[in-house]
Amino acid sequence: MESSIKLMHTKDNSTPAMDHQDLKLKSDLHISRKIWHCLGISSMAAFYLYFGHFKAWVALLTLMALALPFDIFRQRHPQLNKFAIRMFGPLMRKSESHSLSGTTYLLMGTFVLLLFRDKHLIVLTLLFLAFGDPFASFFGVRFGKDRILNNKTLQGTLAAFAVCTTVSALYFYATNIMTERLLIVAPISGLIGALSELIPIGKLDDNLTFPIIAASLLWVLFKVYGGV
Repeated sequence: MESSIKLMHTKDNSTPAMDHQDLKLKSDLHISRKIWHCLGISSMAAFYLYFGHFKAWVALLTLMALALPFDIFRQRHPQLNKFAIRMFGPLMRKSESHSLSGTTYLLMGTFVLLLFRDKHLIVLTLLFLAFGDPFASFFGVRFGKDRILNNKTLQGTLAAFAVCTTVSALYFYATNIMTERLLIVAPISGLIGALSELIPIGKLDDNLTFPIIAASLLWVLFKVYGGV
């Protein structure tokens, strides 16, 4: 009898499995997702710098071969979707419970990004995505008051500009790129990062659109100021 009571007590105090009702909304701070975003994409940039373009392609295509089918199949199979939510729930948004995840869109955006083939352009774009996007989201949710475009805030956009300008200045200085024009190219790069986070392309996820817009504009900047 005593053992039965202990068993019941253990069951009653166990942590319930997460379901889609417990997932965060885009308007939530969702700190765990932002930390994962920063660390994950920074790791991608480090991998690219250390292993080079070819091995980055191999790693990316391998991840896509695993992630994309899983992301599609889980939407058609409720039990698989419940498993995904239990496993990745702390990092997921509610909107992703029955749609492609931000990670899948990120892999697609990175696929397009690698087509540019320029090392500095690719790494800088990944750093923008790793730091500019989550900081914009944090400041937009925490301090945002003035809506300007697609429900984005002025405060979030200014945060993205400040972070991307700082990241650009440090990267250009560390790699000795366009350092004689640093006071010009760093703020322009920061503006590119802010605009990439702000500008919507239809209803596409910004994990897909951000790297494409940022890389395209950075390519123009590099061409004009000799970064390529």
